[in-house]
Amino acid sequence: MFPPPTTPTHPLVRRLPALALLIVLATAALAFAGPHVDRAQADPRWYKGNTHTHTINSDGDSHPDDVVKWYKERGYAFLVLTDHNVLTSVEALNALHGLDQRFLVIRGEEVTDRFGEAPIHMNALGPSRLVEPQGGTSVVDVMRRNARAIRAAEAVPHLNHPNFGWAVSADELRQVAELSLFEVFNGHPMVNNLGGGGVAGLEEAWDQILSSGKLLYGLATDDAHHFKRPEDPTAARPGQGWIVVRADTLTPAAILAAIERGEFYASTGVELRDYRVTPSEITLDIRTTAFSKYRVRFTGKDGKLLGEVTTNPATYRIAGGEGYVRATVLESNGAKAWTQPVLVGAPR
Repeated sequence: MFPPPTTPTHPLVRRLPALALLIVLATAALAFAGPHVDRAQADPRWYKGNTHTHTINSDGDSHPDDVVKWYKERGYAFLVLTDHNVLTSVEALNALHGLDQRFLVIRGEEVTDRFGEAPIHMNALGPSRLVEPQGGTSVVDVMRRNARAIRAAEAVPHLNHPNFGWAVSADELRQVAELSLFEVFNGHPMVNNLGGGGVAGLEEAWDQILSSGKLLYGLATDDAHHFKRPEDPTAARPGQGWIVVRADTLTPAAILAAIERGEFYASTGVELRDYRVTPSEITLDIRTTAFSKYRVRFTGKDGKLLGEVTTNPATYRIAGGEGYVRATVLESNGAKAWTQPVLVGAPR
């Protein structure tokens, strides 16, 4: 029904003149009309999850069972355990926590490598075996080698915290054809999401990469290490960032395929109630809270601000020629959400 994972032509990012798409996000279900839907399948649903989490099997402070409990008890639907250069077993965890088929633990690994002083970390989502760090002759070479090794292990790669150690520039990331996912937000307190000292923040870097012609999807993750220090702002705590994925079923194959197709939004606290893309407009409906106000910024090629609205629902009318359109929702207390880029061709 969908193209191979390395072909970025999923329903949300096809050229809009050819797009026939309606996405309706409700509390748990989504009605979808478009050319890629298999009507025999169950209606797609939205699943909240985190793809970057550590346990005592590497440098976390908690047992895998306690980590899984934390997320399950707070309404997440899935969790990927990504210890450094370790494959944490998930079979017993799923047997214990997934009996009601409402929670899924996915095996993962943070393939932890470096080039010189630059730490280069890449998550493998759903690997069939342990992936050893591959090394390389440059930052780009290390990323490409590790991404290839992750794919060879039947897993989905995503680049972690590019500004940690100021390791990966936008220009370097855009050269890695094997990657279509990166962290636009990472909840660790030492990863420099906002950039500084002349280095672009991750959202600015995202626009630079998209504007170069490379399609890249942005995740928000916890990178959680510390579950026993909830009041410590210097700790890498859970609950900082997540994604909400549209998939047919809560299985590793369905969740990971949807992530690679870019069928998700990323958030640090904003929830979308309704999200629609048609050939003529993009509309977001935010699940608001009484104590917050919201702005939605629509961004296009070269980071151009295409429009900013404070209405809810927020709508952008497509003119053609934008290159791409993505939305950022800004909540008045600092929370954000990001939708994935929709490619837009020349005006008709």
